[in-house]
Amino acid sequence: MKPTLVQYDAPGWGVGEIWLDGGGRVFHCELPRPRRPARSTAGPASARVLRARVLQFFAGGRDDFLDVPVAVPDGFYGECARVLRRIVPGEVVTYGELASLAGFPGAARAAGTFCGRCALSPFVPTHRVVGSNGIGSYGDLGVPYKRRLLALEGVTL
Repeated sequence: MKPTLVQYDAPGWGVGEIWLDGGGRVFHCELPRPRRPARSTAGPASARVLRARVLQFFAGGRDDFLDVPVAVPDGFYGECARVLRRIVPGEVVTYGELASLAGFPGAARAAGTFCGRCALSPFVPTHRVVGSNGIGSYGDLGVPYKRRLLALEGVTL
């Protein structure tokens, strides 16, 4: 079955993309960035509902997205994803805490690698993982972007 592209244009954020597999699971996301306008992607009703929910999230609405099926990998990265999905909006954990909660104490650096490679945000909220001595990084989107995401949830660091 052909994958479905769900594009959205979040005011003040830019255009983002969500890719759904044939079973409706999210398997890849690109957070919104300023760029050309989103193409019209009507798609199935479930995709339109998901688009509306993500737009509400970027407008400051609360949504944990726990009911959205996500294709998570096996092993350590999968455990990190499952644990991270249960961290409620407005809460943060350190990379070390994420590793411990996933069953791998002492694997803080590996948890950081997971967060840096994870292309499932906001469904796997990697912005809720911070360094033990500060906010930590947020890949090529940068720390200011991470601060904006946390601010949506009432967190200031």
